[in-house]
Amino acid sequence: MMNFVVKTLANAGALGVAIWLLQDITLTGDSTGKKAWTLILVALVFGLVNFLVKPIVKLISLPLFFLTLGLITLVINALMLLITSWLADQLGLSFHVEGFWTAVLGGLIISVVSWALNVVLPDGD
Repeated sequence: MMNFVVKTLANAGALGVAIWLLQDITLTGDSTGKKAWTLILVALVFGLVNFLVKPIVKLISLPLFFLTLGLITLVINALMLLITSWLADQLGLSFHVEGFWTAVLGGLIISVVSWALNVVLPDGD
């Protein structure tokens, strides 16, 4: 359970950095508390998308992984971010990613920051 909480907080932190760095990834809210709560919920949705959808997409794109020497992972991460944006809109969360190239850059930022936070934060095992 602790590992789940740590990974969700790492995702929230990584999403927060991407929102801060890229103007086309937006998170709106009336107050800081509402924004923080929305960010946690979006991190949960992002984690769920990465847990359920990403393995299927990676399996289907396995030949492209070898052909592009792994660069297709950037596209897959962008698609996961766009799916998260769409789901957040469906759930009434005020999170939006504008455009594919913004999603590619955002996915790269989220991957790097999430990796760094997972190294620093305890894993709870």
